[in-house]
Amino acid sequence: MSDQKQRETLGSRLGFLLLSAGCAIGLGNVWRFPYITGKYGGAAFVLIYLVFLVILGLPVMVCEFSVGRASQKGVAKAFQELEPEGTKWHWYGGFAIAGNYLLMMFYTVVSGWFLKYFFQMISGQFVHMSADQIGAAFGATVGDPKGLIMWMLVVIVIGFGACFLGLQKGVENITKVMMSALFIIMIGLVIYVAFIPGAGAGYKFYLKPDFKALVAGNGEGGHGLWDTIYAAMGQAFFTLSLGIGSMEIFGSYIGKENSLNGEALRVIGLDTFVAIAAGLIIFPACAAFGVEPSAGPGLAFVSLPNVFNSMGPVAGRVVGSFFFLFMSFAALSTVIAVFENIVAYPMDKYGWSRTKSVIINFVAILVLSIPAALGMNVWSGVHFGAHIGSIDALEDFIVSQNLLPIGSLLFLCFCMHKKGWGWDGFIAEADAGQGLKFPKGKAIQFYLKWIAPLIILVVFIAGYFDIFGV
Repeated sequence: MSDQKQRETLGSRLGFLLLSAGCAIGLGNVWRFPYITGKYGGAAFVLIYLVFLVILGLPVMVCEFSVGRASQKGVAKAFQELEPEGTKWHWYGGFAIAGNYLLMMFYTVVSGWFLKYFFQMISGQFVHMSADQIGAAFGATVGDPKGLIMWMLVVIVIGFGACFLGLQKGVENITKVMMSALFIIMIGLVIYVAFIPGAGAGYKFYLKPDFKALVAGNGEGGHGLWDTIYAAMGQAFFTLSLGIGSMEIFGSYIGKENSLNGEALRVIGLDTFVAIAAGLIIFPACAAFGVEPSAGPGLAFVSLPNVFNSMGPVAGRVVGSFFFLFMSFAALSTVIAVFENIVAYPMDKYGWSRTKSVIINFVAILVLSIPAALGMNVWSGVHFGAHIGSIDALEDFIVSQNLLPIGSLLFLCFCMHKKGWGWDGFIAEADAGQGLKFPKGKAIQFYLKWIAPLIILVVFIAGYFDIFGV
Protein backbone atom coordinates (compact mmCIF):
# COMPACT_ATOMS: atom_id res chain seq x y z
CA MET A 1 0.00 0.00 0.00
CA SER A 2 2.86 2.40 0.70
CA ASP A 3 3.97 2.06 -2.92
CA GLN A 4 0.56 3.31 -4.09
CA LYS A 5 0.58 6.28 -1.69
CA GLN A 6 3.96 7.43 -2.95
CA ARG A 7 2.86 7.26 -6.57
CA GLU A 8 2.65 10.60 -8.34
CA THR A 9 -0.78 11.77 -9.47
CA LEU A 10 -2.04 14.33 -11.94
CA GLY A 11 -3.15 17.64 -10.51
CA SER A 12 -6.42 17.97 -12.37
CA ARG A 13 -8.97 16.24 -14.55
CA LEU A 14 -8.15 18.70 -17.35
CA GLY A 15 -4.52 17.62 -17.13
CA PHE A 16 -5.54 13.99 -17.55
CA LEU A 17 -7.75 14.75 -20.55
CA LEU A 18 -5.17 16.93 -22.30
CA LEU A 19 -2.33 14.49 -21.59
CA SER A 20 -4.34 11.55 -22.91
CA ALA A 21 -5.49 13.60 -25.89
CA GLY A 22 -1.93 14.82 -26.43
CA CYS A 23 -0.73 11.22 -26.60
CA ALA A 24 -3.44 10.37 -29.14
CA ILE A 25 -3.13 13.62 -31.11
CA GLY A 26 0.02 13.36 -33.15
CA LEU A 27 1.28 13.11 -36.67
CA GLY A 28 -1.30 10.41 -37.40
CA ASN A 29 -4.02 13.06 -37.00
CA VAL A 30 -2.60 16.14 -38.59
CA TRP A 31 -0.38 14.52 -41.21
CA ARG A 32 -1.65 11.05 -42.10
CA PHE A 33 -5.40 11.61 -41.66
CA PRO A 34 -5.78 14.37 -44.30
CA TYR A 35 -3.87 12.58 -47.04
CA ILE A 36 -5.42 9.17 -46.39
CA THR A 37 -8.83 10.89 -46.45
CA GLY A 38 -7.95 12.36 -49.84
CA LYS A 39 -6.73 9.03 -51.11
CA TYR A 40 -9.91 7.15 -50.15
CA GLY A 41 -12.64 9.49 -51.27
CA GLY A 42 -13.04 12.33 -48.78
CA ALA A 43 -16.18 12.50 -46.64
CA ALA A 44 -17.32 8.92 -47.30
CA PHE A 45 -14.05 7.69 -45.80
CA VAL A 46 -14.47 10.02 -42.80
CA LEU A 47 -17.91 8.59 -42.00
CA ILE A 48 -16.60 5.01 -41.99
CA TYR A 49 -13.59 6.11 -39.91
CA LEU A 50 -15.85 7.64 -37.26
CA VAL A 51 -17.88 4.41 -36.98
CA PHE A 52 -14.77 2.32 -36.32
CA LEU A 53 -13.47 4.93 -33.90
CA VAL A 54 -16.52 4.31 -31.70
CA ILE A 55 -16.95 0.54 -32.07
CA LEU A 56 -13.24 -0.31 -31.86
CA GLY A 57 -11.16 2.54 -30.45
CA LEU A 58 -13.46 3.48 -27.59
CA PRO A 59 -13.71 0.07 -25.85
CA VAL A 60 -9.96 -0.56 -26.10
CA MET A 61 -9.20 2.88 -24.65
CA VAL A 62 -11.60 2.28 -21.73
CA CYS A 63 -9.86 -1.05 -21.14
CA GLU A 64 -6.44 0.63 -20.96
CA PHE A 65 -7.67 3.37 -18.65
CA SER A 66 -9.38 0.78 -16.42
CA VAL A 67 -6.32 -1.44 -16.14
CA GLY A 68 -4.21 1.59 -15.22
CA ARG A 69 -6.57 3.03 -12.62
CA ALA A 70 -7.36 -0.31 -10.97
CA SER A 71 -3.70 -1.37 -10.71
CA GLN A 72 -2.23 2.09 -9.96
CA LYS A 73 0.75 0.89 -11.98
CA GLY A 74 2.23 1.48 -15.40
CA VAL A 75 2.39 -1.32 -17.94
CA ALA A 76 5.41 -2.77 -16.12
CA LYS A 77 3.27 -4.20 -13.31
CA ALA A 78 -0.36 -3.46 -14.20
CA PHE A 79 -1.24 -6.92 -15.50
CA GLN A 80 0.62 -8.53 -12.63
CA GLU A 81 -1.53 -6.63 -10.13
CA LEU A 82 -4.81 -7.74 -11.70
CA GLU A 83 -4.19 -11.12 -13.36
CA PRO A 84 -5.34 -14.42 -11.77
CA GLU A 85 -2.58 -16.28 -9.97
CA GLY A 86 -0.54 -18.47 -12.27
CA THR A 87 -1.39 -16.62 -15.50
CA LYS A 88 1.21 -14.86 -17.63
CA TRP A 89 -0.52 -11.74 -18.92
CA HIS A 90 2.28 -9.64 -17.40
CA TRP A 91 4.73 -11.00 -19.95
CA TYR A 92 3.35 -8.48 -22.42
CA GLY A 93 4.66 -5.57 -20.33
CA GLY A 94 8.14 -5.89 -21.80
CA PHE A 95 6.83 -5.99 -25.37
CA ALA A 96 4.62 -2.97 -24.70
CA ILE A 97 7.46 -0.81 -23.44
CA ALA A 98 9.61 -2.01 -26.37
CA GLY A 99 6.87 -0.60 -28.61
CA ASN A 100 7.22 2.78 -26.91
CA TYR A 101 10.97 2.76 -27.55
CA LEU A 102 10.55 1.70 -31.18
CA LEU A 103 7.90 4.35 -31.77
CA MET A 104 10.14 7.10 -30.43
CA MET A 105 13.16 5.85 -32.37
CA PHE A 106 11.67 7.21 -35.60
CA TYR A 107 9.00 9.59 -34.27
CA THR A 108 11.61 11.90 -32.72
CA VAL A 109 13.33 12.21 -36.10
CA VAL A 110 10.15 13.12 -37.99
CA SER A 111 9.10 15.51 -35.20
CA GLY A 112 12.41 17.29 -35.73
CA TRP A 113 11.40 18.01 -39.33
CA PHE A 114 8.43 20.07 -38.17
CA LEU A 115 10.45 22.06 -35.66
CA LYS A 116 13.04 22.84 -38.33
CA TYR A 117 10.36 23.90 -40.82
CA PHE A 118 8.76 26.17 -38.23
CA PHE A 119 12.01 28.08 -37.75
CA GLN A 120 12.70 28.13 -41.49
CA MET A 121 9.19 29.37 -42.23
CA ILE A 122 9.22 32.13 -39.59
CA SER A 123 12.65 33.31 -40.77
CA GLY A 124 11.33 33.62 -44.34
CA GLN A 125 13.56 31.04 -45.98
CA PHE A 126 10.76 29.71 -48.20
CA VAL A 127 9.61 33.13 -49.48
CA HIS A 128 9.92 33.39 -53.29
CA MET A 129 11.07 29.77 -53.60
CA SER A 130 9.80 27.93 -56.68
CA ALA A 131 7.99 24.58 -56.40
CA ASP A 132 11.16 22.78 -57.50
CA GLN A 133 13.24 24.64 -54.93
CA ILE A 134 10.78 23.74 -52.14
CA GLY A 135 10.97 20.07 -53.19
CA ALA A 136 14.76 20.27 -53.21
CA ALA A 137 14.74 21.89 -49.75
CA PHE A 138 12.89 18.91 -48.29
CA GLY A 139 15.33 16.54 -50.01
CA ALA A 140 18.19 18.48 -48.44
CA THR A 141 16.55 18.21 -45.01
CA VAL A 142 16.23 14.44 -45.21
CA GLY A 143 19.66 14.08 -46.77
CA ASP A 144 21.50 15.96 -44.00
CA PRO A 145 22.46 13.46 -41.23
CA LYS A 146 23.94 16.11 -38.90
CA GLY A 147 20.88 18.32 -39.26
CA LEU A 148 18.46 15.44 -38.63
CA ILE A 149 20.34 14.37 -35.51
CA MET A 150 20.52 17.95 -34.23
CA TRP A 151 16.75 18.53 -34.53
CA MET A 152 16.08 15.04 -33.19
CA LEU A 153 18.19 15.96 -30.15
CA VAL A 154 16.14 19.13 -29.63
CA VAL A 155 12.94 17.05 -29.60
CA ILE A 156 14.42 14.54 -27.13
CA VAL A 157 15.65 17.32 -24.82
CA ILE A 158 12.19 18.96 -24.80
CA GLY A 159 10.46 15.62 -24.16
CA PHE A 160 12.68 14.39 -21.35
CA GLY A 161 13.00 17.92 -19.97
CA ALA A 162 9.27 17.90 -19.33
CA CYS A 163 9.51 14.48 -17.67
CA PHE A 164 12.47 15.58 -15.54
CA LEU A 165 10.45 18.46 -14.05
CA GLY A 166 7.95 15.94 -12.69
CA LEU A 167 4.50 14.65 -13.54
CA GLN A 168 2.55 17.77 -12.51
CA LYS A 169 5.11 20.57 -12.86
CA GLY A 170 6.58 19.25 -16.10
CA VAL A 171 4.52 16.75 -18.07
CA GLU A 172 1.06 18.02 -17.06
CA ASN A 173 1.69 21.78 -17.07
CA ILE A 174 3.73 21.85 -20.28
CA THR A 175 1.21 19.67 -22.10
CA LYS A 176 -1.65 21.92 -20.94
CA VAL A 177 0.05 24.98 -22.43
CA MET A 178 1.06 23.17 -25.60
CA MET A 179 -2.35 21.62 -26.24
CA SER A 180 -4.17 24.88 -25.50
CA ALA A 181 -1.94 26.68 -27.98
CA LEU A 182 -2.49 23.88 -30.51
CA PHE A 183 -6.27 24.28 -30.33
CA ILE A 184 -6.10 28.09 -30.63
CA ILE A 185 -3.72 27.99 -33.61
CA MET A 186 -5.75 25.28 -35.33
CA ILE A 187 -9.07 27.11 -34.93
CA GLY A 188 -7.45 30.33 -36.18
CA LEU A 189 -6.12 28.57 -39.30
CA VAL A 190 -9.51 26.96 -40.00
CA ILE A 191 -11.19 30.38 -39.86
CA TYR A 192 -8.50 32.03 -42.01
CA VAL A 193 -8.67 29.38 -44.72
CA ALA A 194 -12.47 29.67 -44.87
CA PHE A 195 -12.16 33.21 -46.26
CA ILE A 196 -9.73 32.33 -49.08
CA PRO A 197 -11.43 32.60 -52.51
CA GLY A 198 -11.73 29.21 -54.19
CA ALA A 199 -11.68 27.19 -50.97
CA GLY A 200 -15.18 25.83 -51.61
CA ALA A 201 -13.98 23.00 -53.83
CA GLY A 202 -11.89 21.67 -50.97
CA TYR A 203 -14.83 21.71 -48.59
CA LYS A 204 -17.01 19.92 -51.14
CA PHE A 205 -14.48 17.14 -51.53
CA TYR A 206 -13.84 16.83 -47.82
CA LEU A 207 -17.37 17.18 -46.44
CA LYS A 208 -19.69 15.85 -49.18
CA PRO A 209 -19.66 12.03 -49.30
CA ASP A 210 -19.10 10.50 -52.74
CA PHE A 211 -20.45 6.99 -52.32
CA LYS A 212 -20.08 6.22 -56.03
CA ALA A 213 -16.32 6.70 -55.79
CA LEU A 214 -16.38 4.69 -52.56
CA VAL A 215 -17.75 1.55 -54.22
CA ALA A 216 -15.92 2.01 -57.52
CA GLY A 217 -12.94 -0.21 -58.23
CA ASN A 218 -9.42 0.94 -59.01
CA GLY A 219 -10.18 1.08 -62.70
CA GLU A 220 -13.19 3.36 -62.12
CA GLY A 221 -11.51 6.12 -60.18
CA GLY A 222 -11.93 4.59 -56.74
CA HIS A 223 -10.22 2.15 -54.39
CA GLY A 224 -13.08 -0.23 -53.83
CA LEU A 225 -15.30 -0.62 -50.78
CA TRP A 226 -13.14 -3.15 -48.92
CA ASP A 227 -9.89 -1.19 -49.33
CA THR A 228 -11.65 1.93 -48.03
CA ILE A 229 -13.16 0.09 -45.06
CA TYR A 230 -9.81 -1.47 -44.18
CA ALA A 231 -8.05 1.91 -44.44
CA ALA A 232 -10.66 3.57 -42.21
CA MET A 233 -10.46 0.70 -39.73
CA GLY A 234 -6.69 0.95 -39.59
CA GLN A 235 -6.66 4.74 -39.21
CA ALA A 236 -9.24 4.62 -36.40
CA PHE A 237 -7.24 1.94 -34.66
CA PHE A 238 -3.76 3.46 -34.94
CA THR A 239 -4.64 7.13 -34.32
CA LEU A 240 -5.31 6.59 -30.61
CA SER A 241 -1.90 5.11 -29.68
CA LEU A 242 -3.56 2.04 -28.18
CA GLY A 243 -1.97 -1.29 -27.26
CA ILE A 244 1.44 -0.34 -25.85
CA GLY A 245 0.39 1.15 -22.52
CA SER A 246 0.67 4.80 -23.58
CA MET A 247 -2.92 5.40 -22.43
CA GLU A 248 -2.80 2.93 -19.53
CA ILE A 249 -0.15 4.97 -17.71
CA PHE A 250 -2.42 8.03 -17.47
CA GLY A 251 -5.24 5.90 -16.11
CA SER A 252 -2.87 4.97 -13.29
CA TYR A 253 -2.39 8.64 -12.39
CA ILE A 254 -6.07 9.58 -11.84
CA GLY A 255 -8.65 9.10 -9.10
CA LYS A 256 -12.07 7.50 -9.20
CA GLU A 257 -14.18 10.67 -9.31
CA ASN A 258 -15.25 10.21 -12.94
CA SER A 259 -16.31 7.17 -14.96
CA LEU A 260 -13.84 6.11 -17.60
CA ASN A 261 -16.25 5.73 -20.52
CA GLY A 262 -17.03 9.43 -20.41
CA GLU A 263 -13.34 10.31 -20.10
CA ALA A 264 -12.45 8.12 -23.08
CA LEU A 265 -15.19 9.70 -25.18
CA ARG A 266 -13.81 13.15 -24.39
CA VAL A 267 -10.28 12.12 -25.37
CA ILE A 268 -11.52 10.54 -28.61
CA GLY A 269 -13.62 13.64 -29.28
CA LEU A 270 -10.58 15.91 -28.96
CA ASP A 271 -8.50 13.56 -31.11
CA THR A 272 -11.16 13.46 -33.84
CA PHE A 273 -11.73 17.22 -33.69
CA VAL A 274 -8.05 17.87 -34.40
CA ALA A 275 -7.91 15.31 -37.21
CA ILE A 276 -10.98 16.70 -38.96
CA ALA A 277 -9.87 20.30 -38.41
CA ALA A 278 -6.52 19.48 -40.03
CA GLY A 279 -8.45 18.49 -43.14
CA LEU A 280 -10.46 21.74 -42.93
CA ILE A 281 -7.15 23.57 -43.17
CA ILE A 282 -5.39 21.50 -45.79
CA PHE A 283 -8.03 20.62 -48.41
CA PRO A 284 -9.59 24.09 -48.84
CA ALA A 285 -6.15 25.72 -48.91
CA CYS A 286 -4.84 23.32 -51.53
CA ALA A 287 -8.01 23.69 -53.61
CA ALA A 288 -7.86 27.49 -53.46
CA PHE A 289 -4.37 27.59 -54.90
CA GLY A 290 -4.59 24.61 -57.24
CA VAL A 291 -2.06 22.50 -55.36
CA GLU A 292 -2.54 18.72 -55.28
CA PRO A 293 -2.46 17.42 -51.68
CA SER A 294 0.04 14.62 -52.29
CA ALA A 295 0.49 11.67 -49.95
CA GLY A 296 3.19 11.17 -47.37
CA PRO A 297 5.89 13.71 -46.52
CA GLY A 298 5.14 15.67 -49.69
CA LEU A 299 1.84 16.91 -48.24
CA ALA A 300 3.30 18.87 -45.33
CA PHE A 301 6.77 19.65 -46.63
CA VAL A 302 6.25 20.22 -50.37
CA SER A 303 2.58 20.86 -51.20
CA LEU A 304 1.73 23.13 -48.27
CA PRO A 305 4.80 25.41 -48.48
CA ASN A 306 3.73 26.04 -52.07
CA VAL A 307 0.25 26.94 -50.79
CA PHE A 308 1.72 29.34 -48.22
CA ASN A 309 3.88 31.03 -50.86
CA SER A 310 0.78 31.50 -53.01
CA MET A 311 -0.78 33.53 -50.18
CA GLY A 312 1.87 36.23 -50.58
CA PRO A 313 5.18 36.82 -48.79
CA VAL A 314 3.72 38.23 -45.55
CA ALA A 315 0.48 36.25 -45.16
CA GLY A 316 2.14 33.03 -46.31
CA ARG A 317 5.01 33.43 -43.90
CA VAL A 318 2.67 34.07 -40.95
CA VAL A 319 0.17 31.32 -41.79
CA GLY A 320 2.93 28.84 -42.63
CA SER A 321 4.74 29.56 -39.36
CA PHE A 322 1.58 28.98 -37.33
CA PHE A 323 0.87 25.78 -39.28
CA PHE A 324 4.27 24.25 -38.55
CA LEU A 325 4.08 25.41 -34.93
CA PHE A 326 0.71 23.61 -34.73
CA MET A 327 2.27 20.48 -36.24
CA SER A 328 5.24 20.71 -33.86
CA PHE A 329 2.97 20.92 -30.81
CA ALA A 330 0.98 17.90 -32.05
CA ALA A 331 4.18 15.89 -32.44
CA LEU A 332 5.74 17.05 -29.15
CA SER A 333 2.59 16.30 -27.15
CA THR A 334 2.88 12.67 -28.24
CA VAL A 335 6.62 12.58 -27.54
CA ILE A 336 6.16 13.89 -23.98
CA ALA A 337 3.31 11.46 -23.25
CA VAL A 338 5.20 8.42 -24.56
CA PHE A 339 8.40 9.50 -22.80
CA GLU A 340 6.43 9.61 -19.55
CA ASN A 341 5.43 5.98 -20.10
CA ILE A 342 9.04 5.06 -20.80
CA VAL A 343 10.25 6.92 -17.70
CA ALA A 344 7.57 5.35 -15.48
CA TYR A 345 8.43 1.78 -16.50
CA PRO A 346 11.69 1.35 -14.50
CA MET A 347 10.26 3.52 -11.71
CA ASP A 348 7.45 0.97 -11.26
CA LYS A 349 9.43 -2.16 -12.04
CA TYR A 350 12.79 -1.45 -10.40
CA GLY A 351 12.05 1.40 -8.00
CA TRP A 352 14.24 3.92 -9.83
CA SER A 353 13.94 7.60 -9.01
CA ARG A 354 12.47 9.87 -11.70
CA THR A 355 15.84 11.60 -12.15
CA LYS A 356 17.71 8.32 -12.69
CA SER A 357 15.09 7.04 -15.13
CA VAL A 358 15.09 10.28 -17.15
CA ILE A 359 18.89 10.40 -17.45
CA ILE A 360 19.32 6.75 -18.47
CA ASN A 361 16.38 6.81 -20.87
CA PHE A 362 17.55 10.09 -22.39
CA VAL A 363 20.84 8.44 -23.35
CA ALA A 364 19.07 5.28 -24.53
CA ILE A 365 16.57 7.10 -26.77
CA LEU A 366 19.29 9.37 -28.16
CA VAL A 367 21.44 6.41 -29.18
CA LEU A 368 18.54 4.27 -30.41
CA SER A 369 17.10 7.07 -32.57
CA ILE A 370 20.29 7.68 -34.54
CA PRO A 371 19.83 4.70 -36.93
CA ALA A 372 16.47 6.06 -38.15
CA ALA A 373 18.08 9.45 -38.87
CA LEU A 374 21.02 7.85 -40.69
CA GLY A 375 18.71 5.46 -42.50
CA MET A 376 17.33 8.41 -44.45
CA ASN A 377 20.73 9.33 -45.90
CA VAL A 378 24.05 7.67 -44.96
CA TRP A 379 22.45 4.25 -44.42
CA SER A 380 19.75 4.64 -47.08
CA GLY A 381 21.07 1.50 -48.78
CA VAL A 382 20.02 -0.63 -45.79
CA HIS A 383 16.87 -2.53 -46.77
CA PHE A 384 14.74 -5.22 -45.18
CA GLY A 385 13.35 -6.97 -48.21
CA ALA A 386 11.40 -5.56 -51.12
CA HIS A 387 8.54 -4.24 -49.00
CA ILE A 388 10.33 -2.53 -46.08
CA GLY A 389 12.90 -0.25 -47.58
CA SER A 390 14.42 1.66 -44.66
CA ILE A 391 15.29 1.50 -40.96
CA ASP A 392 12.47 3.83 -39.90
CA ALA A 393 10.01 1.83 -42.04
CA LEU A 394 11.03 -1.36 -40.19
CA GLU A 395 10.54 0.31 -36.80
CA ASP A 396 7.17 1.67 -37.90
CA PHE A 397 6.15 -1.77 -39.22
CA ILE A 398 6.97 -3.50 -35.93
CA VAL A 399 4.97 -0.96 -33.92
CA SER A 400 2.03 -0.09 -36.17
CA GLN A 401 1.41 -3.43 -37.83
CA ASN A 402 2.28 -5.70 -34.92
CA LEU A 403 2.53 -4.34 -31.37
CA LEU A 404 -0.42 -1.91 -31.53
CA PRO A 405 -3.01 -4.43 -32.78
CA ILE A 406 -1.65 -7.35 -30.74
CA GLY A 407 -1.46 -5.19 -27.60
CA SER A 408 -4.99 -3.87 -28.08
CA LEU A 409 -6.22 -7.42 -28.56
CA LEU A 410 -4.54 -8.45 -25.30
CA PHE A 411 -5.98 -5.51 -23.34
CA LEU A 412 -9.45 -6.33 -24.66
CA CYS A 413 -9.21 -10.05 -23.94
CA PHE A 414 -7.71 -9.43 -20.51
CA CYS A 415 -10.69 -7.26 -19.56
CA MET A 416 -13.38 -9.51 -21.07
CA HIS A 417 -12.37 -13.09 -20.25
CA LYS A 418 -12.46 -14.94 -16.93
CA LYS A 419 -8.91 -16.18 -17.41
CA GLY A 420 -7.84 -12.53 -17.31
CA TRP A 421 -9.22 -9.70 -15.18
CA GLY A 422 -12.73 -10.44 -16.41
CA TRP A 423 -15.86 -8.43 -17.18
CA ASP A 424 -16.89 -7.92 -13.54
CA GLY A 425 -13.59 -6.37 -12.50
CA PHE A 426 -13.43 -4.27 -15.66
CA ILE A 427 -16.97 -2.88 -15.50
CA ALA A 428 -16.69 -2.06 -11.78
CA GLU A 429 -13.58 0.02 -12.48
CA ALA A 430 -14.84 1.59 -15.70
CA ASP A 431 -18.10 2.71 -14.07
CA ALA A 432 -16.60 3.98 -10.81
CA GLY A 433 -17.29 7.67 -10.37
CA GLN A 434 -19.73 10.12 -11.86
CA GLY A 435 -20.46 10.41 -15.56
CA LEU A 436 -21.40 8.30 -18.56
CA LYS A 437 -21.34 4.59 -17.77
CA PHE A 438 -20.02 1.85 -20.04
CA PRO A 439 -22.75 0.05 -22.05
CA LYS A 440 -23.83 -3.26 -20.52
CA GLY A 441 -25.91 -6.21 -21.63
CA LYS A 442 -25.24 -9.62 -23.14
CA ALA A 443 -25.02 -8.25 -26.69
CA ILE A 444 -22.29 -5.76 -25.69
CA GLN A 445 -20.37 -8.43 -23.80
CA PHE A 446 -20.61 -10.82 -26.74
CA TYR A 447 -19.39 -8.12 -29.13
CA LEU A 448 -16.44 -7.15 -26.94
CA LYS A 449 -15.55 -10.73 -26.13
CA TRP A 450 -15.65 -12.13 -29.66
CA ILE A 451 -16.46 -9.65 -32.45
CA ALA A 452 -14.14 -6.76 -31.52
CA PRO A 453 -11.13 -9.10 -31.16
CA LEU A 454 -12.03 -10.54 -34.57
CA ILE A 455 -12.02 -7.04 -36.07
CA ILE A 456 -8.58 -6.42 -34.58
CA LEU A 457 -7.34 -9.70 -36.03
CA VAL A 458 -8.68 -8.64 -39.43
CA VAL A 459 -6.75 -5.36 -39.15
CA PHE A 460 -3.63 -7.28 -38.17
CA ILE A 461 -3.83 -9.86 -40.98
CA ALA A 462 -4.99 -7.38 -43.63
CA GLY A 463 -2.01 -5.21 -42.77
CA TYR A 464 0.32 -7.98 -43.87
CA PHE A 465 -1.62 -8.41 -47.11
CA ASP A 466 -1.47 -4.68 -47.70
CA ILE A 467 2.29 -4.43 -47.14
CA PHE A 468 3.52 -7.70 -48.60
CA GLY A 469 0.82 -8.36 -51.18
CA VAL A 470 0.50 -11.93 -49.89
